[in-house]
Formats: sequence, structure tokens, C-alpha cells
Amino acid sequence: MDKLRRVLSGRDAEEPSGLSEVIEATSLGWGTRVKGFVACFAIGCLCSLLGSCLLWVPKKGLVLFAVFYTLGNIASIGSTLFLMGPMKQLKRMFEPTRLIATIVMLLCLILTLCSAFWWRKAGLALLFCILQFFALTWYSISFIPFAR
Repeated sequence: MDKLRRVLSGRDAEEPSGLSEVIEATSLGWGTRVKGFVACFAIGCLCSLLGSCLLWVPKKGLVLFAVFYTLGNIASIGSTLFLMGPMKQLKRMFEPTRLIATIVMLLCLILTLCSAFWWRKAGLALLFCILQFFALTWYSISFIPFAR
């Protein structure tokens, strides 16, 4: 069947190389990309919502909130990898127009986790979660033309 497809498409003269077969086999169709995006984004929203619910747990609530909120944001950002592809997403993240927004966002994500796990400062984790929200908003707006 593959040979018939190659003949009908005019590519019968060249045999596919191993690399092109791997690329073709690993590329996702548009429907699969949308499903992956929706699933990953839903997981991100669920983690953020769960973190908000865990905020009220005595003693460890603020740390659990910081961790789940950060994981939710990472999953939400990761969901866009399905739509654009990993390399294109990374290239677009570090374009000069959104470089500062990307660095601030990633720094806030890391500092939130550091304050929750290593420094064990709940108030600092909450502060970094608030900064994380604003940094993620700024980063998201950078993808909308003329929004900033």
C-alpha cells in the first residue's frame, strides 16, 4: 500500500530514508494534536483547581497549593506543544519580543517550587504564585499581536 501511495504521489524514484520514516511515523495528525492539547490543558486546569482547594488544608496547605498550582501552569504551557510542536514552541518562546516574559515566567515557576520544597517558606511560595500568575498572563499576552 505504501508503494502504491509513493507511485501515485510521484515519489516512487526515491526510497524513503530511515530518518524520514521515523519523522513520518512520529508526526501527529491534527485531530490527535487537538485531543492532546485539550487533555493536557484540562489536566493543568484540574491541578490548579486542586491546588486552590488544598490551600485550606492546615499546616501544609500553602505548600500544596504552590506545588499543584505550578504543576498546573506547567501542564497548561505544555499543552501548546501539541499545537505547535516542541521545537517551534521553544523557538517562539525565546524570540526577542517575548524573551523577557519567558524568562520571568520560568523564573517564577522555579522560585515557587524552590520556596515550597527547599526553603519551606509558605508566604514566599504564595508571593511567587501571585507573581507566577502575572508572569504567565504577560507571557500569554505576548502571543497576541499588538496586545502589549
